[in-house]
Amino acid sequence: MIRSIIVEDEPHSQKTLTNFLKKYCAQVELITIAATVKSAVEEINKHKPDLIFLDIDLPDGTGFEMLTQLLQPWPRVIFVTAYNQYAVKAFQISAIDYILKPVDPELLIKAVEKVQHNAEPSESQSKKIAALTENTLSGKLNKMALPTQQGIQLVKIDEIVRFEADGNYTTIFLTNKSKHLVSKKIKEFEGMLENTHFFRIH
Repeated sequence: MIRSIIVEDEPHSQKTLTNFLKKYCAQVELITIAATVKSAVEEINKHKPDLIFLDIDLPDGTGFEMLTQLLQPWPRVIFVTAYNQYAVKAFQISAIDYILKPVDPELLIKAVEKVQHNAEPSESQSKKIAALTENTLSGKLNKMALPTQQGIQLVKIDEIVRFEADGNYTTIFLTNKSKHLVSKKIKEFEGMLENTHFFRIH
């Protein structure tokens, strides 16, 4: 079983997510629901769940602030948010698991299965959330989290020289002459980086 906690202040969203988990995700055990940063920190540090379903906007702060107050190692995090198109790009570029409201049961099932089948070191998730926090709070896409064979690498977007397609992989070249091979198709990066200084040449 995946022991989980929902961090969400809207009663309707709490109820919807709870019902969907019961109906579609039998492998998830819901321990409790927290509606504020303060109560979430207390409940998560007390119960040490495997997974948190986390809204970003809470009455006494943000989901990001809540995460910084947790004891390490962190549980896995799936953000559940009504954020705008810009924030969706911030999630994608930071390689973070997220579901948009209103919650689609199919996407919820996929997100839970990803957590279930892909163990991720706490350090990798911390790096990705650090990138997400910077991208979201700055209002600009500054950093990209790259899943490489050596783990998650945080790279400043303005240090990327070019992306080169290699089948189902992409090689990313940096200004310091280093390069990273990433298991994503170049088309995925095109979607993330539209309206930036990158463009496709062929």
